[in-house]
Amino acid sequence: MPPTATAVEIGLSAAIVAVVENDPLILCAPETSASALDGLPFGPFDPLAHRTLETGLRAWVSEQTRLKLGYVEQLYTFGDRGRYKTSAEDGAHVVSVGYLALTRAAIAHNESPTSMQSGRWRAWYGFLPWEDWRGGKPTLIDEIILPALSRWAKDREKPAQAEPPMQRLLPRLMRLRLAFGLDGVPWDEERVLERYELLYEAGLVEEAFNDGNASYPPLSAPLGRAMAFDHRRILATAIARLRGKLKYRPVIFELMPPSFTLTALQETVEAISGRHLHKQNFRRLVESAELVEPTGATLTQPRGRPAALYRFRHEVLEERPAPGLRVGVR
Repeated sequence: MPPTATAVEIGLSAAIVAVVENDPLILCAPETSASALDGLPFGPFDPLAHRTLETGLRAWVSEQTRLKLGYVEQLYTFGDRGRYKTSAEDGAHVVSVGYLALTRAAIAHNESPTSMQSGRWRAWYGFLPWEDWRGGKPTLIDEIILPALSRWAKDREKPAQAEPPMQRLLPRLMRLRLAFGLDGVPWDEERVLERYELLYEAGLVEEAFNDGNASYPPLSAPLGRAMAFDHRRILATAIARLRGKLKYRPVIFELMPPSFTLTALQETVEAISGRHLHKQNFRRLVESAELVEPTGATLTQPRGRPAALYRFRHEVLEERPAPGLRVGVR
C-alpha cells in the first residue's frame, strides 16, 4: 500500500522589522515559482532537526539571510484552508506559525550581496499606506477607502464570501466605525489587522481577487503593494502587535543602536506607531518612565548644538512589570 501524503505541514513565517532613516522596513523573501509577489521569509519546521519552533525559525532565517535575530515573539497560527495555494489542488494543508522579529537598523542598512543571500527590505507602509499618519490623515482614506467600504457596508444583498462567521455578529457599519475611527470614535493605531480584514472582505485588496473571494469590482488603483498568499495579513498582525507592545514593554530599544539621541528615539517610535508625537510631551514621557540614561557623550550635528547621547537603562526591567512608552494611551 503506497504511503499517504502528509495532510498538514507546519511552516514558520517571519515578519522581520528594522527601522532605517525613519522608515520601518520589513524583510521580504525572493520571488518563488508559486508567486511573483513579495512575501515574508517562510520555511518548514523540521521536528527532527529543530528542538522548538523558535529554534527552527532562527536556524533557517540565519541560513537564508545570515541575519542573527534578536527579539523574537510568536504572533499567531495561520491555518485557513486555501491560505497557501499552489498549482496542486491536492497538496498538503499548510499551517504557518507567524513570528515578529526585530533587528537593528545597522544590519538592514549595511545589507550587501555577501550579507544577504536572498530577500530585500521593503517599506512596510508601501503595503499598508493607510496606516502612516505621521504627516496627518492619509488622503486615500477619505478619497478611496471610506467611500468604497461604506458602499460595501450598506450592501446587505451581497455578503462577501470571505467574511468570517464570527465577524458577522457585528454590523458592518459598526466594524467600519471602530476600525477607521468614524462618528466620534478615535483612531486606534493598534487596529491594523481589523482594517486590513475589512478591506479584504470587501474585495478591495488584490489578495481577495487572487484568492477568488472578491464579489465587488476592483478599484482603479491598488491599495498598497499586494503580498503572496496571506502574508499581508501576517504583516498587519505583526504591526498591530508591535504597536501595542511599545506601550508596556521596552521593545523599541531592540531597534535602536547602543547609543542614540532622544530625537532619534522619538522618530523611531513615530515610525512604528504611524503617528506624530509632540516633542516636549515625548521627552517628559521618556524622563518619567526612566527608560534611558545619558552616556555622557554627544553627537555633533550639522546645525545647532551637539545632541546628548543616551542608552537604554536595563535596570528598569527589574523595577516594574510593564516598562513601556505609553504613547497615545487614551
